[in-house]
Amino acid sequence: MRILIVGGVAGGASVAARARRLDAQAEIILFEKGPHTSFSNCSLPYYLSGMVKSSDALVMIKPERFQKQYGVEVRVNNEVLSIDRENKTVEVCDGTTGKHYQEAYDILVLSPGANPILPRSIKGIDSPHVFTVRNVPDVVALRSYTDREDVSEVAVVGGGFIGVEVAENLAHAGKKVTLIEAADQIMAPFDEDMVQLLHREMIRNGVRLILGDGVREIEEKQILLASGKTVEAQAVVMAIGVAPETTLAKQAGLELGTTGAIRVNHNYQTSDPSIYAVGDAIEVYHRLTHKAGRLALAGPAQRQARAAADHINGMSHHNCGVIGSSVVRIFELNAASTGLNEKLATAAGIPYGFVYIIPKDKVGLMPDSAPLHFKLLYEDPTGRILGAQAIGRGNVDKRIDVIAAMITMNGTLEDLKELELCYAPLFGTARDAVNQAALVGLNLLSGRLRQVPVTKVRELVESGALIIDVREKDEYEQGHLRNAVNIPLSEIRDRLDEIPRDRPVYLSCRSSQRSYNAYVALANRGYRNIYNISGSYLGVCEYEYYHDQVDGREPIVTAYRFV
Repeated sequence: MRILIVGGVAGGASVAARARRLDAQAEIILFEKGPHTSFSNCSLPYYLSGMVKSSDALVMIKPERFQKQYGVEVRVNNEVLSIDRENKTVEVCDGTTGKHYQEAYDILVLSPGANPILPRSIKGIDSPHVFTVRNVPDVVALRSYTDREDVSEVAVVGGGFIGVEVAENLAHAGKKVTLIEAADQIMAPFDEDMVQLLHREMIRNGVRLILGDGVREIEEKQILLASGKTVEAQAVVMAIGVAPETTLAKQAGLELGTTGAIRVNHNYQTSDPSIYAVGDAIEVYHRLTHKAGRLALAGPAQRQARAAADHINGMSHHNCGVIGSSVVRIFELNAASTGLNEKLATAAGIPYGFVYIIPKDKVGLMPDSAPLHFKLLYEDPTGRILGAQAIGRGNVDKRIDVIAAMITMNGTLEDLKELELCYAPLFGTARDAVNQAALVGLNLLSGRLRQVPVTKVRELVESGALIIDVREKDEYEQGHLRNAVNIPLSEIRDRLDEIPRDRPVYLSCRSSQRSYNAYVALANRGYRNIYNISGSYLGVCEYEYYHDQVDGREPIVTAYRFV
């Protein structure tokens, strides 16, 4: 069998390695139009700050080593220009010599990846001080340019994974960084109430954040925004997204999907059974929305690569679809998500409820214990788990990994409630955040609890709603919701005459746990028009900070309190 692979990195290189393990006799040739067979794409931004000290360290395996260890011939700087499906050949250009030649295949695998989006409508987009970050040469060129003494201010356009990581690492490198995002938030996988923590973290670390504004023109030393504002920048990094590289597929007449990516079946075969495709260039199936989408992540690409290689060698594959699990670090905060957020659930027409809790990530006695902001989405009324988001200084990834496993196994709130997890004070709490979220979700689903999200608290405060803060007096005096009345949980049973039954009562504390206990105490005494404020004071502070600082709104808290 003769297998030709177009493109390396996570997809193509993994196909080659797996195919060799399954067939010692196959002739396998991998073509890569760039200089490197495989490199750590996700680590590229960390070269800008020096965390990755050498660009050579980004290269995972060189052609000579691939040949010796796997018996795979790798031809770097060789670009596949076209596919002749009838004769099962490809035309290749050797970038070193300029020579064009043909190679025949029995099986062809496409792993061309995706290209950074560079809108031609932006004047100056082709300027020499405008960069993208797709491969090692890209990031080496960017660092070489930003290391110049006359480059002190850098603008990063786009608030996705690459954009925020590039912004963070340039800030660590001592640059004055402005992050520009046309949407009203960075990091689309996170809902509005959660992403405000990330906005505050960027601002706290000196990154100027501009949301809801796009780029109109790039000049030599500044950017002109759609709003008319200007941003000083001697270098610009475009990171507004990627588009699947489908040039070869289109030329060969392969079918594209509704998203514009290459359509594949459950075995990653294209519309031509002799041609497979994997990685960022293909359309994937989302197991929760039951719709086609795109997912540019290394983990799914490697699983696709293994599945394609297996099928090439006659092995069956069970395609479970994708759920979009991811994690990122932004300065001192870790942020992870999986499955659906509120926007995606709404777009998919799935009825849902959600839990937002802020427990500690480990036992509070431990010196590095910190709040864990955790949001869990579930289907209403089945309780099926739909997704989760977690942000904090600790191990958010392990909580989201648990939820990802539950989603994959079609788990429910009942399953999550009973899930037995590891516990020791240094690692977590006896009732982990995921278990606690399940309990709150079951209370909401059964009607034993009614809540108000942090996104609605400003409306309550400005309308003069009765908000009772059940923290102790000294905590209340350090900062509270404007106009909130202080009745500590320790006193609430003796002060029932101060709590009316004929109007709505909203209960608040630091993180909504004590206010829940107050809720139960009142409910057991016949109060019916009561609500717990989800996230409570800490959540409101995080949610309101960006809007108050940037938009100039009047604060609804007397003092911001963060941990």
